Amino acid sequence: MSALPIALHGEKVRALVIGGGDVGTRKALALLDAGAHVRVVAPEVSAQLAKAAAGNRLVVRREPYGPDAFSDETLVFAATSSREVNSRVAADARARGRLVNVVDSPEEGDFHSMALHRSGELTIAVSTSGVPTAAVRIRDTLATRFDARYERALTTLRGLRLKLRSGAGDPWNRATTDLIGEDFCESVESGSLPDKVVAWR
Repeated sequence: MSALPIALHGEKVRALVIGGGDVGTRKALALLDAGAHVRVVAPEVSAQLAKAAAGNRLVVRREPYGPDAFSDETLVFAATSSREVNSRVAADARARGRLVNVVDSPEEGDFHSMALHRSGELTIAVSTSGVPTAAVRIRDTLATRFDARYERALTTLRGLRLKLRSGAGDPWNRATTDLIGEDFCESVESGSLPDKVVAWR
């Protein structure tokens, strides 16, 4: 199965999660963490979801799934414990031109979630084509290297990029060659990057 990885702007995403158990809760909370607006439809929901619904980006409808569950969502997650319901959600979503993730039958859906490591501006996503536990192990290994040092470095570089690109001549291109060359990871991990950045401020 080929995959097309993309990074969506979370705050522009509207998502529908069908199911309020453990899996539906994980999906909904991950979407909220990314800034998305989320609706959950399920007869019962976890205490975590009930608590999160106090915010302004999560709406919970405590009712069984039906075709009227859909609104203006772009992404749909079929995350119930029922194979029959998940299959119906997938068919209904596809009929409405929505992208759907089916938790118990990935090949029935249009996309799958990846194992994520977030550290400030850095997001690393790992997909292993149907072996999610392996993706988690690889993600955790990467996370030990790409830690808070990279978060600080990327925050600094992002600020510098905005500053340099707002001036005359756009010197950011030259700064990129100097600051983000082949030795970038070494400079982050050795702590020498801040000294290099100073020359461009």
